[in-house]
Amino acid sequence: MKTFAFHLQKGGVGKTTLSCSVAYECSLKGRTIVIDVDPQGNTSSWFLGNKSSPKYELANVLYGKADPSEAILPTAVNNLDIIPTFGIGGELKTYGENQLANEPFIFVDLLESLSKLGYEYAIFDLSPGMGRLERSALISTDEVITPMTPEAFSLDGIEIFIDALEKSSKAMRRGPVHNKIIVNAYNKSIDQHNTILEQARKIKGFELFVIGVEPAFRKSQALSIPVQSLSYKEKAKDESLKTLKTIGESLCQ
Repeated sequence: MKTFAFHLQKGGVGKTTLSCSVAYECSLKGRTIVIDVDPQGNTSSWFLGNKSSPKYELANVLYGKADPSEAILPTAVNNLDIIPTFGIGGELKTYGENQLANEPFIFVDLLESLSKLGYEYAIFDLSPGMGRLERSALISTDEVITPMTPEAFSLDGIEIFIDALEKSSKAMRRGPVHNKIIVNAYNKSIDQHNTILEQARKIKGFELFVIGVEPAFRKSQALSIPVQSLSYKEKAKDESLKTLKTIGESLCQ
């Protein structure tokens, strides 16, 4: 099973948007599961909507109160499931603060269980932090992809994240490959965006993907479906869909 995470220590860069969109691309190639490791539960809200009332969440699995198979829910996309997190009343944050220190490799164990259930791809959506919860998830994955928006603070965030990831991987003696950056919400008519994009291209050792400003992402969130599933009238720009497909193919081979 191949495992991925989308992460940067900064909010609003498109981690959830890209996690959901790339998960769709992976589901076209094999059985895929999204693991919502953000206490806010945004990915769960996107895929399940407000009408769903799951019995179990990720925290229940980590605490040992539920088997992974009991917490898995299907999405509207064929071949794509999710282990949700409750944004309201959830226990994931509490688990990360109180229990995770005793179980730093809990996500490694979870992924082994999911592999036995037949999943070929697993995608973590993480919160913007770099605490125990995020570090534990990151060291369990094969690869981490960093989304950024074309602004100076995102460039600073990448440098901080690279340093933090290196320290975490060294301390835990394992860590993910980190060689992909996605510049999200790029507008070529804005000079600052062009300047930041050129600076991002100069970061050595990274493959760069660019996605323009895409209003269809909000439409897909409102409908609780991936952007690729929108109707022809509401569909995303061809260039955006092509880039998402390219990213998916680079990860889910």
